[in-house]
Amino acid sequence: MSGKGYASLFEKFAMHPVGLQLYTMGGTIDDDVNGTLQKIAAIGYKDLESAFSIKGGFYGMKPKEFAKLTKDMGLSWVSHHVIGAPFVMPPGGFKMPAGMDTTRLHQLRSMPPMKNLKENSQEIIDSVAEGGLKYLVCASIPLSTTTEINEAIVILGRSGEAAKKAGITLCYHNHTHEFESVDGKIPYDQLLTQISPDILKMELDLGWATVAGQDPVEMFRKSPGRYPLWHVKDMIIVEKMPTEVGNGSVDFKEYLLHLPWRACNISL
Repeated sequence: MSGKGYASLFEKFAMHPVGLQLYTMGGTIDDDVNGTLQKIAAIGYKDLESAFSIKGGFYGMKPKEFAKLTKDMGLSWVSHHVIGAPFVMPPGGFKMPAGMDTTRLHQLRSMPPMKNLKENSQEIIDSVAEGGLKYLVCASIPLSTTTEINEAIVILGRSGEAAKKAGITLCYHNHTHEFESVDGKIPYDQLLTQISPDILKMELDLGWATVAGQDPVEMFRKSPGRYPLWHVKDMIIVEKMPTEVGNGSVDFKEYLLHLPWRACNISL
């Protein structure tokens, strides 16, 4: 579908401003935070979702400092990504997928330890509250065994309760492993059913859900009100690789026509 075709779909409805997930900027944003944000604002984005930074904190800043910077540029800092548990190197070490940019691996190696919900939930929630954010998003959490799933339910439930007390909504962002059966059960379904919707919402990544063989339209119908955030990500399905919207196989025309996206914050 052409860019013009997508634009016509968006123009048909009075929609919430489309945001940008700063993870999209990779390590480049840390080279020039102000300049990068200025370019993002000039393009026309309004909402921002922050992520991990090699500078630590919020791109080397305190929450109020980053909040002021974005507000002064006419941007709205809506949400922030964190990990659910300490990162553990997989057996055999981490291998970059074929075709991935390796020029910034030295920056990733120098990144300070990332805070996580298992060990630092209250500290993270306090910092997000200080920045005035509406959402805190768990980017990923181990779900490969029944033990890990049960621990994830405890971590997300506890963190969701604490976030709610601070006036923040905790969400969970999916990749594909959440939809792989573990002891006959689907981890994603367990998160939905074992944690109250008042405590945990979901940030549905349309691209990764599609790769996992899921139907986002049906997911929304089954759990109305559970998805206040989306990630609009196109994918090369066979290679399981993200690509620019319109260059992959995700059926955005179908999704945009049938999903209740006017009530959601949409991040690219």
